[in-house]
Amino acid sequence: MQRPVAIITGASSGIGEVFARKLAPDYDLLLISRNRQRLDALAQELVRLGAEVAVLDADLSDAAQLKMVADRIAAQSNLMLLVNNAGFGARAPLWEADVEVLDKMHRLHINALLRLSHAALRVMVPLNRGAIINVASVAAFARRAGSIGYGATKTWVTAFTEGLYADLKAAGSSVYVQALCPGFTYSAFHDLMQEDRSRLAPAAMWLTAEKVVDDSLRGMLDRKLYVVPGWRYRLVVALLRVSPFWLQIRLVRFGAPRAPQDARGAH
Repeated sequence: MQRPVAIITGASSGIGEVFARKLAPDYDLLLISRNRQRLDALAQELVRLGAEVAVLDADLSDAAQLKMVADRIAAQSNLMLLVNNAGFGARAPLWEADVEVLDKMHRLHINALLRLSHAALRVMVPLNRGAIINVASVAAFARRAGSIGYGATKTWVTAFTEGLYADLKAAGSSVYVQALCPGFTYSAFHDLMQEDRSRLAPAAMWLTAEKVVDDSLRGMLDRKLYVVPGWRYRLVVALLRVSPFWLQIRLVRFGAPRAPQDARGAH
């Protein structure tokens, strides 16, 4: 019997890597990242768990490579799960930021997610089965100085996921979508940004990638549209969603005085 296929972007480390490990016993995998060496090493490990594992090294912010990946997704007849996890962060006021970096962020967080979700749904909807998990962030619910690109793109991810939910409900489809909104999460992300975790948030506010993925997969079983791992972050999000803008800014500043918003390490 053919096993279901799960596709994970940003799969070489952090949340994406943990998704791959958790899913390998039950799914065949297509792992996507720019780091081919790490993908190959992970694939060799996961094969021992019984999964067939294929890897694609691709930069999803590049239009040609994105099309290649979308075409590959569209050809997966047994596709059951897409995890849109790839992303990165940058911190600076807009006028001081590298606009090319921000442009790349928008292409990766928005255009890639749009194109890959479209390709996946073209497979899933006719079969009336499958799921898409879009990794957003607690940053989707508030603005922080210095992270205009990240916060805006993650807000788009949540709005896009809500729109997919509405479309699928209107069509009477059983396909499921989730907006996964973690807070600060231990991963290599902050190392790449050269950030000192101890200055970003108190230790109690940090999540493990395992906690984030476990909550996401439980949320998928319960068909939750939003999954916010950790009771502290659920409280933060609840406060942010009912607070006026001026108070949102103060709440975010109080919670992490110097923290950037980021895509895989501190969502």
